[in-house]
Amino acid sequence: MRPIAGAAPPLTAPSPPFAAIIPPLTDRSFPAAPPETSFAPMSNVLFLGLPSHGHINPTLGLVSELVRRGERVVYFASPAFKNDLERAGAEVRFYGADLDLFTQKGKILDFLSEADHLIGDMLEQIEDETFEYIVHSAAFPFAGAVQQILQVPNISSLAVFAGLNAFLEKPLDDLTREAYANLKRHLNKKYAVTLPDNPYALLFNTGVVNLVYTSKYFAAPLTDFDDTFKFVGPPVYDRGDHTGFPFERLQGKKVLYISLGTVFSQHNPGLYDVFTDAFAGWDGIVVMAAYNVGNVKAPDNFIVRPYVPQNQVLQRATAAITHAGMNSLNDLIHYEVPFVSLPMGADQPLLAKRAAELGATIVLDARTVTAEALKTATQRVVTDPDIKESLARIHGSFEEAGGYPWAVAEIFAAVKERAPQPRRPQQVQ
Repeated sequence: MRPIAGAAPPLTAPSPPFAAIIPPLTDRSFPAAPPETSFAPMSNVLFLGLPSHGHINPTLGLVSELVRRGERVVYFASPAFKNDLERAGAEVRFYGADLDLFTQKGKILDFLSEADHLIGDMLEQIEDETFEYIVHSAAFPFAGAVQQILQVPNISSLAVFAGLNAFLEKPLDDLTREAYANLKRHLNKKYAVTLPDNPYALLFNTGVVNLVYTSKYFAAPLTDFDDTFKFVGPPVYDRGDHTGFPFERLQGKKVLYISLGTVFSQHNPGLYDVFTDAFAGWDGIVVMAAYNVGNVKAPDNFIVRPYVPQNQVLQRATAAITHAGMNSLNDLIHYEVPFVSLPMGADQPLLAKRAAELGATIVLDARTVTAEALKTATQRVVTDPDIKESLARIHGSFEEAGGYPWAVAEIFAAVKERAPQPRRPQQVQ
């Protein structure tokens, strides 16, 4: 699709007002299935993913549900995600530049310098195609520019929802400010697009619908979103990539699952020694994910892998230790696995604090935690009935949120003519 001269402003939602007041969850009734809208015509959908597990993984189930409902999905990502995306049903294209912001250590100039080449390459790859709407990671930096060029509605997928304001208030150095001003002028002249004044706002792109992968009950004090933000529950999806894992070793055993995610897996390497010291005597099997950590010396009762099929392990888990990243927290609560939180950065401290406020976890300081403290906390989350009750309550709010079928219903209601508006039952006050 060729650039459109004189493109109109983006079809995005305004900055959300800070005014969300969420009633307490007092009803465990779940919504009826959303309408299938089978009469809505098939659409070509352009996905723009930020190449990071934390951002792409939540969209895999969304892709699968859209394809199941008859949509054709073209998904831009990096080669590392090709297999997962194709299994979900997407046609995969690759960006012409490295967009994994986490490998670039947060240097905003690194991806600003790639903007013109990356946008031009994408437009060239899709120049003979027409798309009815875009779905993008909220943090995909050029979502707004591409939307203005293509002139179609955009749907935003929020892998992160807590602490966004603090991120947007980060100060700019003179070099970044000047480079960004030059980029804004150049892209406006070439594509007739308008970028936000603050370059950090490129990492929070809203749309006509904004999908948040949690429940209102869990997110209430952490968000300030308007009604374009749809809380659709956790992104639980079986990626089908668990071949080769020794599940037979878990049969009939108490299973402790330990994961610090992907981005923060190397943040504090000494923690892996704490884990092995604490649970060498665990009466069962310890499954520990150690992504990009290298060789970890572990006792015989440990299974250590760079990648672990998390959902399948959690279905067998007795307890877990987590960095409290959004995706991991969602999975733990979905499977009602008692967990200890060791938040290390980004939104993790806020999420762990919220889970603790709801009585669902014990939070320890990852910088100072000892093996003994970790053992004690793990034993408590396993045996404390109040923690199990709190987990069940949040789990109920997740079920009430509706999942991927409701997310697709919200998308169709926003972008397809004659699609019925999704209606949820009112919560009992």
